[in-house]
Amino acid sequence: MAHLGGIQVVVPEKPFSTLKKIPADFSLSAVIVGLIATMVSYAGPLLIVFQAAKGAGLSDAVLASWIWAISIGSGLTCIVLSIWFRTPIITAWSTPGAVLLVTSLTVYSFPDAIGAYIFSAVVITLVGVSGFFSVLMKYVPQSITTAMLAGILLSFGVDVFVSMQHLPALALPMIFCYLFAKRWSPRYAVVLTLLVGLVVAFLLGRLQMDNVQMSLVQPVFTMPTFSLDAIIGLGIPLCIVALASQNAPGISVLKADGYDTPPGPLVTTTGIASLLLAPFGSPGINLAAITAAICTGKEAHPDHTKRYIAGIACGGFYLIFGMFGATMASVFAALPKELIAVIAGLALFASLSSSLVQAMSEAKERESALVTFLVTISGISIGGIGAAFWGLIAGVITHLILNGNVKSWFVKKKNTQPLA
Repeated sequence: MAHLGGIQVVVPEKPFSTLKKIPADFSLSAVIVGLIATMVSYAGPLLIVFQAAKGAGLSDAVLASWIWAISIGSGLTCIVLSIWFRTPIITAWSTPGAVLLVTSLTVYSFPDAIGAYIFSAVVITLVGVSGFFSVLMKYVPQSITTAMLAGILLSFGVDVFVSMQHLPALALPMIFCYLFAKRWSPRYAVVLTLLVGLVVAFLLGRLQMDNVQMSLVQPVFTMPTFSLDAIIGLGIPLCIVALASQNAPGISVLKADGYDTPPGPLVTTTGIASLLLAPFGSPGINLAAITAAICTGKEAHPDHTKRYIAGIACGGFYLIFGMFGATMASVFAALPKELIAVIAGLALFASLSSSLVQAMSEAKERESALVTFLVTISGISIGGIGAAFWGLIAGVITHLILNGNVKSWFVKKKNTQPLA
């Protein structure tokens, strides 16, 4: 751990050095937070994957292979990167990318889509290797990136209280459990809240476990074909979405919680994983934002240097669940959506509050941060690219107009202590 300008900087260590520290750094809270992050990854985005696969008429075997591929890719990259940088680096599949596939897979053949996946993965890998992504992220003011992150997280915080209206008998006990645990045992607040939620859901008869059947996945290899139409109509949008709507917010999450991890190796690693797993159905692996924010906060561990255990745990759960493919998806589908919404929102409270504070900490950048925040929460989508990217663009333009010239990007500002 080093300190630079008041910011805690996590310096990459040799992997074997980190491996030796895992037993001493292990904590139950970090493992549970990793489990919650995995649950959130499967609970919502996986339903979009089902929708896209069924709309394209894909077989259950191909769908299970798709789930296996994105799970294995996310799991391996989580574990490798978290150990390498001793940082809770969380990867996942792209939710906006899955939304894009809902319509695109009805237009292009599946082998053509696989070819487009490979094209997107190659471009992302080259962007990571070239260092272009690292340069771009360096020149975007931190207030803007943290405002974008706050905009992404806001809906999850709001959903906690929306769930009170839909299922108050479940939401209220979980909220009160979280508040009391936060006062007397903050480290285990999320863990205890999850347990209370599961018990209450069981007592209410809201756990639908009857249709869950266990079976291992047999990965299906699809020989790719390369179509110019699919590359332009699917490959390029997937690449833009992964870089702009996923990797950029993912880097912002790490920075917001005090981790100055170089973006290049992270983007390169996810690009390579995407390339290798594309023939098995994976449209791409990228840095996570929402689930990353769950693992990088104090709920994982009070000690900033020991939260990487949550990243390793998240990766481990990905690998386990991925081996069972669609079966594990049915397990998460059996949980009440209100339980998932409440536990995800409560786990993100600390990250949301710290992002808001950091976004407004610089007086000269408050309006540009506000514009970023408002555009991000608007939910607009232009050209298939989500609101997070357009919030980033709007904030940068506002910042340049209000501050007069590009030189302001390069002025080194004094940073406060991290709020993670």
